[in-house]
Order: sequence, then structure tokens, then C-alpha cells
Amino acid sequence: MANHKSAEKRARQTIKRTERNRFYRTRLKNMTRAVKEAVEAKDVDAAKAALKVVNQNFHSFVSKGFLKKETASRHVSRLAKLVNSLVA
Repeated sequence: MANHKSAEKRARQTIKRTERNRFYRTRLKNMTRAVKEAVEAKDVDAAKAALKVVNQNFHSFVSKGFLKKETASRHVSRLAKLVNSLVA
């Protein structure tokens, strides 16, 4: 347990940050899964719609500081490649 006032505050902040990051991580995984499931089902329209949502949310996570820009771009690019494999 923290003994100093500042350490107690940091402990509180860590708890809040952990909950927020868990929420973002869960949303990220669920959105990614939606794209992959649409690709497996060979549903082009659903895959494109899910990819659009993924792209918007990943970049909002970048602006919030949860992800780095390059990481978000890499994930979106890989998912886009999957979706484009359906079209081709």
C-alpha cells in the first residue's frame, strides 16, 4: 500500500488507466474479429463496412494516445489486404 499522498494518487490513476486501456483493447479485438469473420463468411459488404469502422476507431485510438500511428496503420493495412482479397 502506498505511504505517500502522491503514491496514493498514482495508484488511483493506474487503476483508472488500466480500466480504460482494457476497454480500448476489448473494442479493438472485437472490431478486428468482426472484419475477419466477415471475410471468412465471404460477405464483401459486411467486411467493407466493418473495415471502415475499424479504420475510424483505430485512428481515434491514436489521437487518444492508446496506439501509435504506425501500429494502427499496420493493423488497418493488414485487414484491408484481407478484405481486398475477397474482391479480387
